[in-house]
Amino acid sequence: MPAHRTLLHALADTFIPGIEGKSEKAEFWAQSGSQGIDVDKALAAIAAQPEAAQQEFRQLLKLLDSPALGLTWFGPPKPFVRLTPDQRQQMLQSWAGSNVPQLRKGFHALRKLLTFLYYGSSSAEKSNATWAALGYPGPLPDEVVSTEKPLKTLRPTADVTYDCDVLVIGSGAGGGVVAAELAVAGHSVLVLEKGPYCHGCDFTQREVDMMGQLYDARGALSTQDGGVALLAGSCLGGGTTVNWAGSFRTPDYVLEEWAREHQVPHFTSAEFKNSLDAVARALSVNTDYPRHNGQNQALKDGSAKLGQATKLIPRNEKGLTDSDAHFQGLGYTTLGDRYGIKQGTLNTYLPQAFACGARLLADTRVERVTVRTGQASGAEAVHITADGKLVRVTVRARRVVVAGGAIQTPALLLRSGLHHPHLGQHLHLHPTVAVSGLYSHLMNSWHGPSMSVVNDCFTRLNGTNFGVKLETPPAHAGLMAMVLPWRSGEQHKQLMLNAAHLGNFIVLTRDRDGGRVTIDQHGAPLVDYVLSPFDRNSMLQGVRAAANIHVAAGAHTVYLPHGTLPTLYAQNGVVQNPEVLDNLPQLGWKPNQFSLYSAHQMSTCRMGGVRATHPLAPSGETYEVSHLYVADGSAFPACSGVNPMLTIMALAHYTAQQIKAGLVGSGAKTRQQLAVSE
Repeated sequence: MPAHRTLLHALADTFIPGIEGKSEKAEFWAQSGSQGIDVDKALAAIAAQPEAAQQEFRQLLKLLDSPALGLTWFGPPKPFVRLTPDQRQQMLQSWAGSNVPQLRKGFHALRKLLTFLYYGSSSAEKSNATWAALGYPGPLPDEVVSTEKPLKTLRPTADVTYDCDVLVIGSGAGGGVVAAELAVAGHSVLVLEKGPYCHGCDFTQREVDMMGQLYDARGALSTQDGGVALLAGSCLGGGTTVNWAGSFRTPDYVLEEWAREHQVPHFTSAEFKNSLDAVARALSVNTDYPRHNGQNQALKDGSAKLGQATKLIPRNEKGLTDSDAHFQGLGYTTLGDRYGIKQGTLNTYLPQAFACGARLLADTRVERVTVRTGQASGAEAVHITADGKLVRVTVRARRVVVAGGAIQTPALLLRSGLHHPHLGQHLHLHPTVAVSGLYSHLMNSWHGPSMSVVNDCFTRLNGTNFGVKLETPPAHAGLMAMVLPWRSGEQHKQLMLNAAHLGNFIVLTRDRDGGRVTIDQHGAPLVDYVLSPFDRNSMLQGVRAAANIHVAAGAHTVYLPHGTLPTLYAQNGVVQNPEVLDNLPQLGWKPNQFSLYSAHQMSTCRMGGVRATHPLAPSGETYEVSHLYVADGSAFPACSGVNPMLTIMALAHYTAQQIKAGLVGSGAKTRQQLAVSE
């Protein structure tokens, strides 16, 4: 693919063209995409995908480099680089609206990659040339003193074998809790984490670098058809290191649904409530922080004007003041919190586990769980050293807990020979779209807590347990560029120039109907998911509600989440063209006709009391293999309907108690008991 550098530069110059003759911010308009994109980072993002996706991208570039390209848009028989600038734009516009799914997929893959890299890239030596025009400040002044990493991770340099009572695979909301609970109980614990260990100054606040370092597939994970972009943390602390700090308790109606429909009565028990209380205390969950950023204030004010209640979002942060420094810093914690304010497992459960003797090994991909006579016996993994050397890691364990997230966990179990018919099925994503409002006053939505206000008025639509939550997302230049629809190079640049005045709401859908995770011939996960008509209806009701709240809050223009960029105009809080909202259901909502995102993946190894339809028993142990447990969002019987961190942690805490009881029941002794007996 390095041979395609010229082609990638030409594509970048089409998505982000240099436009001369603009009197205001002329330098911003004149700069083109190839001047601001590091092609090596684009190639690295592609190389992080499964082999089939890489092959597909190579085929896409091969088509663009061929005269046969003309057949895809009824243009001249020329490769992309030989087209005129106007023809290049027309070709991309044709692909964006094509009835051929593969062409729409190719358009969106290129659009997301190149616009994100252009607006999101920077380095310690050089800021992004667009940021001054956008009003985006970029990384905050470096006021954090570099300190020694408090957790001492293992660093093998040659093939190695470890023995432990409990092997925990994954270190996020599920794995971190299980590791601490069992280490505190005196058991020998080893934690394997696929991603790196970052601390303090490692979190540079540089968007492209942090997405590439802290997220699975360098932040470019997606469904096979490209229709849903998947954000999943892949670092020590997992999703708790990069999430938005929302710490919602599971709604009672969801817990009751799980208990009733999936035969898992413990979800409505005092024991599970105790687990929720325990993890909330450990994370210092509170609603004490007094400041909202512009888009959260708009959600609060607009909802109030429409008579809709909002709530403060409980957040797992502590030590905050209402200073500008803390307020601004909160906006970057989705790229890793360099200030230690967010109380994810990196700052809570993992230090507790480490203090009690747990060993931690980062940068380690588990290839398979080993099974002997029907029992989990350990795992085989590969560790990547700091200088890029591959080291084989063999683990012998009496219990194995998989907590790699709802994409990687089923893939690992499938690689390990499990074949329950529902393993990898029932994938729920909380599919999410963004509705953006343009305000006359500055919003500066990149500062302050990403989400501090929630509107729950639409969570149970039409008498069901399904609906939407209205929240706000992180807002940084690269992510905004990737989410905002592209109709032409000039139109997209104008949208980005308005970035400081944009407020963004997200419509987070509790999806009734799911997808699936399978594996390719190399064992890499393949994700299939298409939004069902039922869930699309929920989402569109949420889009209408979000748009009306923007208008009530004072937005004069509202951009709706579709590739055709339907736009509302308002004056004095009144929509001037309501027919645009009425027409939304008639638009095409097939994959890649609109941008759909997921930061929450759930239910692919669902827990339940019926073995035939649930891979996990209510204890968290797999029905197929004894001593093998799952403790992450994949164990949810169905999706949680709220940001799932606290629910995952509570379920992991509950599962850890079952594992403790099993270890004691098997006659195992803790380290303390062994010391006494000796």
